[in-house]
Amino acid sequence: MENIEKMIHCGDPSFGGAMYHCPHCGNFKYVPFHCHSRFCPSCGNKYSMERTTSMTFKLINVKHRHCVFTIDENLRDFFLKERSLLDCLFHSVASVISRMFFELNKSKNFTPGFIMVLHTFGRDLKWNPHIHCLISEGGLSDDGLLRNVHHFNYSFLRSAFRTALLNEMHQRLGDPFKQIKSLCYSSHKKGFYVYAKPSSCDPETAIKYIGRYLGRPVIATSRIDKYDGSMVTFHYNRHEDDKYIQETIPVMDFIKRLIRHIPEKHFKMIRYGGLYARHRKTDQQLHKVISKQKRPILRNFNHWRNAILSSFGYDPLECPICRHKMEFLELYFNHQRLSLEELYERSMSRSRGKRSSA
Repeated sequence: MENIEKMIHCGDPSFGGAMYHCPHCGNFKYVPFHCHSRFCPSCGNKYSMERTTSMTFKLINVKHRHCVFTIDENLRDFFLKERSLLDCLFHSVASVISRMFFELNKSKNFTPGFIMVLHTFGRDLKWNPHIHCLISEGGLSDDGLLRNVHHFNYSFLRSAFRTALLNEMHQRLGDPFKQIKSLCYSSHKKGFYVYAKPSSCDPETAIKYIGRYLGRPVIATSRIDKYDGSMVTFHYNRHEDDKYIQETIPVMDFIKRLIRHIPEKHFKMIRYGGLYARHRKTDQQLHKVISKQKRPILRNFNHWRNAILSSFGYDPLECPICRHKMEFLELYFNHQRLSLEELYERSMSRSRGKRSSA
């Protein structure tokens, strides 16, 4: 409920904000606070931009491969009813990737870098937990040797992921899980499906993958086509055949589909593994995709003013009357309910006080 309350009041002027004024013509502009919830379509998009930027800073300058680890349909409800089981997905994926690289040369112990992101939604917004993973096509040995790896053993990934996940769930759920476990083994003799792009991607393409797959919200506002007060119409391209599907459902059903994807408080949907999770001196010598000198510039693009300018093509702090830059005047942070007129009156009186003292 906390995330829903935040989203409902996102951008509500009565919950605080910042007042700006134009020193040239005296015009005022009030910028309300936003909710900063990952569930909010607007704030969630900004959160995704910031997370995407942080993730790109970790990438080493080698090719990467995008993999998706999926599960049996019979297991989905277990994760819906007991959210703590979602940790099993991360643990299983991390252990399988580490083992695959370890088998390349057991004495060297090659360690890759990988980023895991949990998606609990499918394109139709139904509950479908799976892991998107970006894996470096290279591993660093204990003695500092970087080895390129171009072949991924997908037969091993499928069977090992199935075994690791079912064993973890069995350990957590106990003997009542044995029947479902046996059913999964008989239904998926080659293992759970692990999807991967047929070819690897260079570092620049990997960054695009991060923005597209690893940092996206549950649904983009551009996919919501119509809302008439009782029914919501949205569209998606079906994953199986890429067919365009438009669905119209009651608004309460639409809300139900959305809120089930709200993560538990403090639950980490993005996790790092291997080289990207540790901080050794030998790792610091690796050549990164983005140098330290460029990182402040990229972070600056995520500032709310620059984000609006790049996305919508206008400067929110440019005075609409005289085109001069507006300056910060006052901050309202105590979230007391005040009318917008009262906020403007306070700012005007404060502005007059500044001018008279000058």
